[in-house]
Amino acid sequence: QVQLVESGGGLVQVGGSLRLSCAASGRTFSSYGMGWFRQAPGKEREFVTAISFRGDSTYYADSVKGRFTISRDNAENTVYLQMNSLKPEDTAVYYCAAKLYGLATMTNYRYWGQGTQVTVSS
Repeated sequence: QVQLVESGGGLVQVGGSLRLSCAASGRTFSSYGMGWFRQAPGKEREFVTAISFRGDSTYYADSVKGRFTISRDNAENTVYLQMNSLKPEDTAVYYCAAKLYGLATMTNYRYWGQGTQVTVSS
C-alpha cells in the first residue's frame, strides 16, 4: 500500500509555470506506476499524464502535451509535474495516483492523493 500527498499548487498567471510534487510513503515507490489527473469545477476528473514504474515511458493527454512534463525521483519517493505555459483551462484540483507495477497508461490506478488546487488567472 502507498499513501500519496500532493503539494505545489497555487495561483499563477496565464503563461506562468508551477511544479507539483507528490510524495509517496513506503519503501516500494519504484514499483508503482504514477499518474496525474485533474478535476475542474463541474467537470469529471480527467487524465493528465503518467509515468511507468521503471520511469522509462510517459504518456500525456493531448491538452497538455508539450507544456507539461512528468518525472520521478525514486530516491526521494516523489513524482513531479512541471507545468509550463499555463492556461485558464488548466485550472483544477490536481491529483496524483499510483498503481503497482503500472505502465504509463490512464487506467487502473488504485491509490489516490487528496489533491492540490491550481488556479490560472487571466
